[in-house]
Amino acid sequence: MDTFECISKRSSVRAYQAKPIARSILEKLVDAGRRAPTARALEPWEFVVVTNREILKKLGETANSGDFIKDSSSCIAVFCKDTKYYLEDGSAATENILLAAADIGLGACWVAGDKKPYVGEVSGILGAPSDLKLVSLISLGWPRGETRQAKSRKLKDVIHWEGF
Repeated sequence: MDTFECISKRSSVRAYQAKPIARSILEKLVDAGRRAPTARALEPWEFVVVTNREILKKLGETANSGDFIKDSSSCIAVFCKDTKYYLEDGSAATENILLAAADIGLGACWVAGDKKPYVGEVSGILGAPSDLKLVSLISLGWPRGETRQAKSRKLKDVIHWEGF
């Protein structure tokens, strides 16, 4: 799949088959995340891959907008050291993982982390050091049913040339 096709096919998937994801695929996704652009070449990220059913259940119960994590095959938590651009760097890593998942045929959904009230609890569940900030949780699994990208705004509605 070429890059533009992958971007066009990526969608937020919240319903998964009860089928595991191979460790080699999860490692490939994290590798895509670590290759993201990073301000000042700091690479502030750390990734926690969760496949344990009990931990997935706890994460789904804790992240109020990500209850479907409990039904996913795995979840990748993206943490960053508290640098000036941790949120930008962690978001770039998250997007790389989402695109790599789409390329492989996996379903994924970005669940917000930064500034959410459950950040401390999620960090505790995963044993994260206190100097790391949770940027995102990414639920992953083989999609149950068809997926499609639903974008309501067209290119002509958002593009401006030389100013507004």
